[in-house]
Amino acid sequence: MAKRFAEHDRLDLTKTNEKVLAEWEKNDIFHKSIDEREGCPKFIFFEGPPSANGHPGIHHVLARSIKDTFNRYKTMKGFQVHRKAGWDTHGLPVELGVEKELHITKKDINNPGSPKNISIEDYNHKCRENVMKFTAEWRELTEKMGYFVDLDHPYITYDNKYIETLWWLLKQLYNKGLLYKGYTIQPYSPGAGTGLSSHELNQPGC
Repeated sequence: MAKRFAEHDRLDLTKTNEKVLAEWEKNDIFHKSIDEREGCPKFIFFEGPPSANGHPGIHHVLARSIKDTFNRYKTMKGFQVHRKAGWDTHGLPVELGVEKELHITKKDINNPGSPKNISIEDYNHKCRENVMKFTAEWRELTEKMGYFVDLDHPYITYDNKYIETLWWLLKQLYNKGLLYKGYTIQPYSPGAGTGLSSHELNQPGC
């Protein structure tokens, strides 16, 4: 006899979502979707990493739904789809958040003459703490929306292994003659002491 699908008298999306997620967790569907395709062609997905120093928003749900669609499609096409999560730990917003919390500016960093002097080591340590501040909230959102991605083994952009990998990749591009020197107009923030990306131009404190 053909398997019957569950019938509902009235649609309750919240309960349906909870039931499906519980079933996926109970049967470890995410990992099974990878393990059962051992030996199949591989499709590797590295998530464009969000920054965990802020709360996730509805736009993240939309973006992740689109990403998940491609990964699930590839899975259904017979690929072994590895999905690696990541955390973006670089960028001016992290620094500005720490400076606001500590009531300091760039001039107070490694400046013995400042009453608010903070060492580079302590400043970096605080930034590392701050940038991972909302990882629990991100994990909760990830699980609630049924987004399949490996959060237990993420790549983290402040990790030396990640940074050295990027330098290695740049070296490969250089060796192949694919890097060139050019000129462009770069917005600069005297207060932050750094160049600014188009996104950072709108950040308070720049």
